[in-house]
Amino acid sequence: MSSRERILGRVRRALADVQQDDTPYEQALSRDYLREHGDRSVEQTVDLLAENLADYRAIVHRCTTADLAATIAGMLAARGSKTVLAPPGLDPQWLSAAEAERVCDRAESTPHELDRVDSVVTACAVAIAETGTIVLDGSPDQGRRRITLVPDHHICVVRVPEQVVASVPQSLERLDPTRPLTWISGPSATSDIELDRVEGVHGPRTLEVVLVTA
Repeated sequence: MSSRERILGRVRRALADVQQDDTPYEQALSRDYLREHGDRSVEQTVDLLAENLADYRAIVHRCTTADLAATIAGMLAARGSKTVLAPPGLDPQWLSAAEAERVCDRAESTPHELDRVDSVVTACAVAIAETGTIVLDGSPDQGRRRITLVPDHHICVVRVPEQVVASVPQSLERLDPTRPLTWISGPSATSDIELDRVEGVHGPRTLEVVLVTA
């Protein structure tokens, strides 16, 4: 008998005297809560996203698709990045103007090697305006979670308006709960007991978000 079978057996024994609940999961909880706070236009929702991202100390840029490659190249140059890591499914045009050396994400890459990478560029799954949150789901253009947690500088591209939603409930409808979701609200930060803020503790110290329109 495997450890898994032992654990599941203990769970079954513990639940033996618990009455069965025939209520489907979708009906077990009331879903009549507000799905969005306020009545905003698409432009106002995007503006709210930019405002809340900045409030979390993320650096927000806006550009068109035609200017995206130049915008990313300028951001990398301004930071002095000599190396940039991009997931395998990222549109190669996004880095076509960048002078930094492109680093591939390898399964055998160690945390120490990733820590030496200057910047990482990814897309996102969805962006939530009301909370200023970017969600990654490990898709080919976002890569594995570790590439956005170890390097110190993360550039995340959000396609506007199709990837922007107003609220968390709206975002959950777009996300696959079986995927490795990473929810990012600003650069990584924490505070000690004296409320001294320290950034870059368990993720990038600098988060730059590019809102791209067609």
